Amino acid sequence: MEEITNISNFIHDFIDEDLENGVYDHVQTRFPPEPNGYLHIGHAKAICINFSTAQKYKGVCNLRLDDTNPQKEDTEYVDAIKEDIEWLGFKWEKCLFASSYFDFIYECALKLIDKGLAYVDDLTADEIKEYRGTLTESGKNSPYRDRSIEENRELFMRMTEGEFENGAKVLRAKIDMASSNINMRDPVIYRIAHVSHHQTGDKWCVYPMYDFAHPLSDAKEGVTHSLCSLEFENHRPLYDWFLKACDIQNPPRQIEFARLNLNYCLTSKRKCLALVNEGIVDGWDDPRMATLSGMRRRGYPAAAIRNFCNKIGISKAYSVVDYALLESCVRDELNANAPRAMAVLHPLKVIIDNFPEGKTEELDVELHPDHPEMGSRKVTFSREIYVEQDDFMIEPVKKYFRLYPGNEVRLKSAYLVTCTGYDTDESGNVICLHCEYDPESKGGNAPDGRKVKGTLHWVSEADSFKATIKLYDRLFNKENPSDETSEDFRGNINPDSLITLENCIIEGSLKNGLKAGDRFQFMRQGYFCVDTKSTEDDIIFNRTVQLNSSWGK
Repeated sequence: MEEITNISNFIHDFIDEDLENGVYDHVQTRFPPEPNGYLHIGHAKAICINFSTAQKYKGVCNLRLDDTNPQKEDTEYVDAIKEDIEWLGFKWEKCLFASSYFDFIYECALKLIDKGLAYVDDLTADEIKEYRGTLTESGKNSPYRDRSIEENRELFMRMTEGEFENGAKVLRAKIDMASSNINMRDPVIYRIAHVSHHQTGDKWCVYPMYDFAHPLSDAKEGVTHSLCSLEFENHRPLYDWFLKACDIQNPPRQIEFARLNLNYCLTSKRKCLALVNEGIVDGWDDPRMATLSGMRRRGYPAAAIRNFCNKIGISKAYSVVDYALLESCVRDELNANAPRAMAVLHPLKVIIDNFPEGKTEELDVELHPDHPEMGSRKVTFSREIYVEQDDFMIEPVKKYFRLYPGNEVRLKSAYLVTCTGYDTDESGNVICLHCEYDPESKGGNAPDGRKVKGTLHWVSEADSFKATIKLYDRLFNKENPSDETSEDFRGNINPDSLITLENCIIEGSLKNGLKAGDRFQFMRQGYFCVDTKSTEDDIIFNRTVQLNSSWGK
C-alpha cells in the first residue's frame, strides 16, 4: 500500500538511526491485541503503523494475541481480530500467541527468583495497593519481601502446582518501592488463576501479568521495535528492566505514539460490552459501533480507513480527531468508486398521463459519471413511477424547484415532466401526482433549449423492488460520551442514531446478484451498502454516509 508505506515519521527516524548505528540489521514489528473484545477504530491506527512500518523496511510484522488473561478471552475474539486485519488489507507473517511462550516466560520468572529479583508475596490486592504508595509518596516494602531465594522458589512451585487459591499469593519483581515511577514499585508478575485457557487448556493455574509477558514475548519472537500507544510510555523503564534482568540479548526497543481519540465514539471494551449485552446496539458489528466489524457492516471501505489513519499522522501529542474527517475519507472513497443507482425512500406515486399505458422504455444509464469503463445499467421508464414525497409541494416555498402544480422538472436520464395535478385521500394527504411528459426531451434535455432547474431521481413501478433501508447516524450526541465528569454514557445516546424505513422502492437493475457489502450511491440520498443480514426475500440496505456532512464541528 504505497499510500502509507512511504510516509516518514518520528518512529521511522528512530528506526533509521538504529539501522545506521548497527543496533539491528532488520526490522520486525508486531500487532499484539488482547483477544477480549472486537477491534475498534483506534486499533486501526496501530495496525497501520505496525504493518506499514514492516512493509517500508521490507521486514516482518506478526499478529500476536496477548492472551495472558484467560478469564476475559475467547476464540470468538481471536477469529474476529483476524478477519478485521485481513479486511483492512494487511497480512501477518505469523499468527502467534503469548501463551505459546508461557514456558519461556515461566523460566524467566524462575531466573528472577534465583537472582534474588523476585519474591512471593502474601499480601492481598488491596494491601499491595496500599503499600505501593502514591504519586507523591513512596511505597513501603512488603513484610514478605525478604524471603529467601529457596523459600520463594518453593512457594512459586507450590503456586504452580495448584496448592493455593486464587489471590492467596502473587509473584512480584523486586525493584524499588521508592521509585518515582510507580510502575517500578515491585510490580506483580505472576498471579494464581484456576481457569481454563482457550489455547493451553488446564496446563497452567498461574499466569504472567501483561507487563511481564509483553517484553519477553517481544524478545522471544525476535521483535526489533515494539510500537505501542502513549499510555505505555511510563511502562518503558519496566519493559527495559525485565529484558535486562532476564539476560535478553539484543533486546527490542519500545517506541510510543499517541493513540487515536475520535469524538462521538466509545471504544472502552467494558462499555461497548454493556451496549451489546443491554441490547442498546445489535451486537459488536452494529453499524453505529466504532468497531471495525461495525464499520465494515455499515459499508466503510477499508481503503478509506487506511487513508484516514494516514491523514491524522503519527505524533506524541494528545489530540481528539473530528469524526467528520473519517466520514470525509469514506465519502471520498465511495464517491470515486461506488456505482450509481436510484432509490426512493419515502415513495409518492406519479402517473404520467400522456405516456401510453402498458408501454415501457429501457434507458441506458452510466454506472459512474467519472468512470465510463465501469459500463452502464438498464433502467426502465414507464407510465407509473415513484418520486420522493418531499419532491412535491402544493404551495411551494421560495426557491423550490421540484414538483408543484404547473412546474416542470427533469427526471434523471429520462424526460422532462410537468405536474398537472394530484390526488388526495379523505384526510387531504397527497397520495398520487399526475404529470405529462415531453416526448422530445428524452435524456432530460428540452429540444427548444428551455431551462429546467429541478432534477429528480425516480423509480419505475414496472421494474423495481421493495427493500428496508436503515439510516444510521452517530450513536452518541455528545463529543465525549464517556467523559467521567458527565452523566452516564447511556444518557448520551443519540435517539436518531437509527431510523428504519420499510417498503422503500429500489430500481430493478440492482435486484439480481446483490450480496452483503455491495456499495452504491443512491442519487441525492447518500451512500448505501447491502447489510450482512439481508436475504433474497428481505433485502436491507444500510446508509453508510450522507452525500454531505450533516454535522458541524
